[in-house]
Amino acid sequence: MIDQAGIMMAQGALIASERIIGVNDNMAQSHYHEYFELYYLETGERFHMVQDRCYKMTAGEFIIFPPYVMHYSYGEKDMPFKRLVLYFRQEELGSDEIFRELCRERGICRLDTKKRTQIHRIMEQLLEEQKDPGRFTVSYRKALLNLLAAVIVRADLPPVRQEKRSRINEIISYIHSHYYEDLKLECLAQQFYISPWYLCREFKRYTNSTLVNYINVTRIMNAQRSFMETDKNVTQISQEVGFSSLTHFNRVFKAVTGTTPSEYKRQFRTYKAKTADSR
Repeated sequence: MIDQAGIMMAQGALIASERIIGVNDNMAQSHYHEYFELYYLETGERFHMVQDRCYKMTAGEFIIFPPYVMHYSYGEKDMPFKRLVLYFRQEELGSDEIFRELCRERGICRLDTKKRTQIHRIMEQLLEEQKDPGRFTVSYRKALLNLLAAVIVRADLPPVRQEKRSRINEIISYIHSHYYEDLKLECLAQQFYISPWYLCREFKRYTNSTLVNYINVTRIMNAQRSFMETDKNVTQISQEVGFSSLTHFNRVFKAVTGTTPSEYKRQFRTYKAKTADSR
């Protein structure tokens, strides 16, 4: 299934919406974005892997994926679903306080009917404005987004239990805490008392990704965050995220992001300067 909203964001959009109806439409593998994703399930049931945590979502519930958080969505066989998704960049939020709140781990958001209806209505307004923009559409959509964000952070969200934690959950959690170390298949298998063959098979089944690819993507995700948040050079960051070879780091970074570390750093600085000038 083509992610049209994702294409819009890649082309420079600051806010993008999309409604999709599907069945047996599972993500190819765990992934992350450089922007927020708000996923609202209108009908059906879905499971969401958020880094090392698994949640079950039912109709009328939503989840927020902050930037640089690995996630993966899937459903039971032949279970139809309809979802409304909203992507938006950090700079569209009018408050640092709201930004920090939206970055906080929430899991699945389950609200009363009144709040749920309000959130869904604002998301539909954003989608309608995208399809048929009126006067001052940029300001209008930004205002709607900030209203939506304020409604969410003001809501009293009850804690939602994740699905039963498995051995693979524990391994994923370990990867996210130790990605900068020399992680080897044999060592992980030994540490968690399972065979390398079983680890590879179950990890692939659980994440739709190989162990090596998941580790590499986690390292690159953290490298991107470091480029955004620090002034460290490429060599420093490559070592800090677990690459012993700068050449290997460059090759993996480009394979994951489509650009080299140096190009990414330069593009982010240019983008940051333009954003600052426009404020």
